[in-house]
Amino acid sequence: MRIDGAAYRTIWPTEDGGAVAIIDQTRLPHDFAVVHLTSLEDAAHAIRAMLVRGAPLIGATAAYGVALAMREDPSDDGLERACATLLATRPTAVNLRWALDRLRDHLAGVPEESRAAAAAIEAAAVADEDVAINHAIGQHGAGLIRAAAQRKGAGEPVQVLTHCNAGWLATVDWGTALAPVYAAFEQGIPLHVWVDETRPRNQGASLTAWELNRHGVPHTVIADNVGGHLMQHGKVDLCIVGTDRTTATGDVCNKIGTYLKALAAFDNGVPFYVGLPSPTIDWGMSDGLREIPIEERDGREVTHLTGLTADGRTETIKVTPDGSPVANYGFDVTPARLVTGLVTERGVCAASREGLFSLFPERR
Repeated sequence: MRIDGAAYRTIWPTEDGGAVAIIDQTRLPHDFAVVHLTSLEDAAHAIRAMLVRGAPLIGATAAYGVALAMREDPSDDGLERACATLLATRPTAVNLRWALDRLRDHLAGVPEESRAAAAAIEAAAVADEDVAINHAIGQHGAGLIRAAAQRKGAGEPVQVLTHCNAGWLATVDWGTALAPVYAAFEQGIPLHVWVDETRPRNQGASLTAWELNRHGVPHTVIADNVGGHLMQHGKVDLCIVGTDRTTATGDVCNKIGTYLKALAAFDNGVPFYVGLPSPTIDWGMSDGLREIPIEERDGREVTHLTGLTADGRTETIKVTPDGSPVANYGFDVTPARLVTGLVTERGVCAASREGLFSLFPERR
């Protein structure tokens, strides 16, 4: 996608092949910085500390992390150690495990002396495939926005509400939930995006708003609790969110607060869609509420806020009283019954086992 007219991905190998470059998302929106990963430890830190985030990008970073590890120790023990280290970084996004299983299987039959090169090629393939998947999601999802536009008055923008960041910053390129927005925007369909701030890390206010702004897409940042009010007053035509893990039955795990948006959408008859790349489907799970592990993060994300002061300094402040305990759940599960449709790279389907099987029959 574009940053002030220049094309970027979120992760790419450097020209000399000595490192993997990423955009440090912890420094956005006020500072655009590129960080170079040169080791397994660098990749693990980037995932754990959320320099990279979003299920597809976590998977791609893990794949490149294995490639970096194979330069240091290409043995079977080195491969297992790399996969174990990366798997332990974050528990919820299934793309992490998917990418590691793919690299492990691919390298199993490769001689040790060839593993570093083979891993680098496979990691690049993971990244390229993610771009293709998300582009296809965008094309299928743009049809939903186009249909909404046809139901409105000529030139009246389609009002889209999204939660967290499921744009190109959450993937290698294009995004999942926002891929349809970008595709529709490129097709000249009038639209406007309501951007939930997404406490406590503010990925909507800091990341989604930043990338939409850089790409020129009309948008407005709102507090997390505004969405229901907008829906009650007819100011949302459809919701599109991302997902970090989706069960074979269509239950969707996404950033905390997604469930509340789905409830409000259901109550107000607003279509609620999920941008779903197939590597995010956990075909071995059937009950999202009982089976999906929910990450609990450091309470400091809730108690403190970081922002830009009037004189251009970045400062962190505390917003809660001393002594108050904090719970910081990173994700929640939206039951399939609240999801209007899943927008995948193969098309749009019902949020159900049969719906998913209709697009992925090889999984029956």
